[in-house]
Amino acid sequence: MRGALATLLALGLLGAAAASEADPAAETLRVFAAASLAEPFQALVKSWTGPPLQLQLGASSALVVQIQEGAPADVIATADQPTMQRLVDAALVETPQRFATNRLVIAVEKGNPKHVAKLADLARADLVVVLAAPEVPAGRYARQLLDAARVTVAPRSLEENVKAVANKVALGEADAGIVYASDAQALADRVEAVEVPEAATVEVTYWIAPLRAAKAPAAARDFVALLLSRTGRDALAKAGFGPP
Repeated sequence: MRGALATLLALGLLGAAAASEADPAAETLRVFAAASLAEPFQALVKSWTGPPLQLQLGASSALVVQIQEGAPADVIATADQPTMQRLVDAALVETPQRFATNRLVIAVEKGNPKHVAKLADLARADLVVVLAAPEVPAGRYARQLLDAARVTVAPRSLEENVKAVANKVALGEADAGIVYASDAQALADRVEAVEVPEAATVEVTYWIAPLRAAKAPAAARDFVALLLSRTGRDALAKAGFGPP
């Protein structure tokens, strides 16, 4: 009996040791990030030396809703502060940090065939214009820009995120759309950016924070540290983002 009990205890200890050794390798860091961060965050994955990283991209507002509904996440990066504040108010994240800026531009087809030169041109009846939906940061920023300039636009569609706006222009499904400069840069072979002076009045900021319920809290803080390091800043700058 004692021999059997000793054997069971030994097997139990071996199992616990094996589980302990397997856990770090099986651990996955889940990073939720605004769609506009696709290029720099995908570049950072190559520099990441921690556990396997799973990148979930989408509209900041949609990602926040998923987290509020219990979706497993370790890190969240949003394209504006108000969206992040919803998680702060719900005590779901640690203290957020501002890590980048961006600016709004008008995306048009390569060569600018419709001769879009200024923000007021978006009100032209001969243009098919698309914008991001007002509940996502890019849509809110675009509305802020248009309202400040007193330009009324009747968008053909309201897209779920800024990447969808840029892609519609790139595919020729729209003549113009308001996007971030980084998104126009990412599609520079098919999209051209028209700079608008009024964009200086709209402050586009990006924020990141580990989740309080992170399954990989140490790795989450390490990823934030990587983003804030010279490596992170270089990846952001290369993708067209500005410093915080």
